[in-house]
Amino acid sequence: MRVTGNLMESRKQKLLKRHRRNKRIGLTFVVLVLSAFIDQRVIDLGPPWIALVLAFVFWIIHEAWFADHLFYSPRDSYRHDFPEGTWQSTTALEDDTLTLVDGELPPGTQTLVLECTIKATLLGYLLDPRVLIKAGSTEDRQDFERRVSGRRYLNLSGFEEDLRAGRLSVRGRFCRVIPGRLHAFANPDYAAKRLMIIAPHADDAELAAFGLYHRADEASIVTLTQGEIEARHYERLGLGREQAARLKGRLRTWNSLAVPLWGGVPMTRCIQLGYFCLRLREMREQPDVPFGSKESGELNIRSARAFNTLRLPGDADARPTWNNLVGDLVALLEHFRPEVIVLPHSQLDPHADHVHAAMALEEAITRSTWKPELQLLYANHLHDNDRWPMGPADNGVALPPAIEPLPSLPLWSPVLSAEMRLDKAMALTMQHDLQVPLPMKKRIRRFIQALLLGRRWPITGEDEFFRKAVRRHELFWVRRLDTPADD
Repeated sequence: MRVTGNLMESRKQKLLKRHRRNKRIGLTFVVLVLSAFIDQRVIDLGPPWIALVLAFVFWIIHEAWFADHLFYSPRDSYRHDFPEGTWQSTTALEDDTLTLVDGELPPGTQTLVLECTIKATLLGYLLDPRVLIKAGSTEDRQDFERRVSGRRYLNLSGFEEDLRAGRLSVRGRFCRVIPGRLHAFANPDYAAKRLMIIAPHADDAELAAFGLYHRADEASIVTLTQGEIEARHYERLGLGREQAARLKGRLRTWNSLAVPLWGGVPMTRCIQLGYFCLRLREMREQPDVPFGSKESGELNIRSARAFNTLRLPGDADARPTWNNLVGDLVALLEHFRPEVIVLPHSQLDPHADHVHAAMALEEAITRSTWKPELQLLYANHLHDNDRWPMGPADNGVALPPAIEPLPSLPLWSPVLSAEMRLDKAMALTMQHDLQVPLPMKKRIRRFIQALLLGRRWPITGEDEFFRKAVRRHELFWVRRLDTPADD
């Protein structure tokens, strides 16, 4: 699987362009309707004050039903392909009980994905369709897009024994579920291996893999950037733009080293490289040229490395260059000797720093004398749906939208206990970047969506990641490093 960052980012821009065009068309229609009430020379539709009422109604409708950033049709089918030889069986639903048609579930499988067709009912055009999964006292819920009508993938991991015993209930609410093939994956517990987590920013490791590294026998966490940009929140302290960015960079640098201790990873195994946000792409294009912060004015990475317990190649000149970044990663690979590396999925996660973090690691592995066995790929951001995983916190993680084909990789989706989910939520509360208060516009939107759609957000934190990341599952794509590059 080659890292195709520029292609993925250009697709994101195309989706945004289409989304904005459609919004302009809709806004033009609304303006024309309202103008007809105000200017009655063309047609008399009623008194002008009705225009104000309609404007308010249009705004409520937009905030409730059209404010989601969904850059594809809910009627599009997802496409997730799995390697040849993956165990699968056709399934049937009788009285909401899921059964296998083609034999028994093999022993040792722990990640289950049900490929199915989901079709929204009439209420599913107004309310979020969801699939309710139940076995005994254990319940799960996985939500999908309003107006959904196409192929989707339910995550049934954690229900293996219930499926074998014939007591697994799968029922749609505001939608119908038409079962298809069940795909089953057997993986070792990767928490028992030496892990290295690549985090482009502080909090990426916690969002994607807190449950994994909390259980790991031996884990290291490498954070690539300071996370200093978009620091307007700190300007309220009377700081200028550069001062605010420096403070935010210091705070998030501290987060990257201290928060993992809550998950059992000591600071001696946490490394902050101190490069600057949204500069990795430019660094790669000109590997010898240093690229400083866009906001803090800093051009030196040494201060962010003050608490590192290892000396790295980039410490020599402290210049934020691509060559230094790759050299640092080579040294860390050879020092920690990880068997498994956890990093962003560059074909699902479009954030420029995430894409180029994967590129830097790929180059480092090529140069390093130490070769990891495999990679676990995660996605903290998506191209075309910024609500995924959809639905409330503490529920399962259905597979993400994949309208265009992805590499055929097996999956691993460990289940997090309620206690682990609480610990993960508390780890996120320690991240300064996830404690910035919501702007009033988003608060009003949430109130409207809670009132009209029944949506709920967790009390642990206001940031959307408290809903999206604190889930029953963590989800990884498994890529063995001895597979061909184009797989």
